[in-house]
Amino acid sequence: MPERNREFGKFGAQGIKGHEAVARRLDQLAGFIATPITQRRGLMARLHYLTRTEHAKAAARQAGLTVTDRTLKAWLEGRQSPSRKNLDRIEAAYRTVRRANVSRHLLARLNRQGRGTRVEFHPFNQSQVPRPLQRVVDYRTLNVRHWDRIVDAWATDDGAALDDAWVNDAVVDLGSQWGEYEYVTNIGFAA
Repeated sequence: MPERNREFGKFGAQGIKGHEAVARRLDQLAGFIATPITQRRGLMARLHYLTRTEHAKAAARQAGLTVTDRTLKAWLEGRQSPSRKNLDRIEAAYRTVRRANVSRHLLARLNRQGRGTRVEFHPFNQSQVPRPLQRVVDYRTLNVRHWDRIVDAWATDDGAALDDAWVNDAVVDLGSQWGEYEYVTNIGFAA
């Protein structure tokens, strides 16, 4: 694709891919449990979220938490502690199930019945780039009206699909300067 950066950061520019910034912001809006899983309170909160109903248990199993009911019960009662590998599985399953649960509601809030959501593009950091090589890249805003593919890719944790959806459904609407916002310091929006 033309205007895709091949050697970003060669002269000292700093930033992250736009779709990664969008994924971070959507994660913030999803409202994950703040307490780390390594603490008892964080572990219990995640386990209760994943086991409160049969539907939640089925979603957790589909997301990769494949332990027996007996083991889950022992973890919930505190008679047994999960291994590091199981802690990682619990965290991954929790994030997958949480994203799937909030994606529909988040999508409705972002699309706002076709009105869309105002998105702020904060350009990449050029403070370490030598002065003659710096470009003028302005702060921009854009109203994104179609969030369906973006939220679906985020909910399934598919980075390539999220990148494609973000570039083709949102960033390209910036006009001829869209390539300047492939890397950013931040993407801001509310829902």
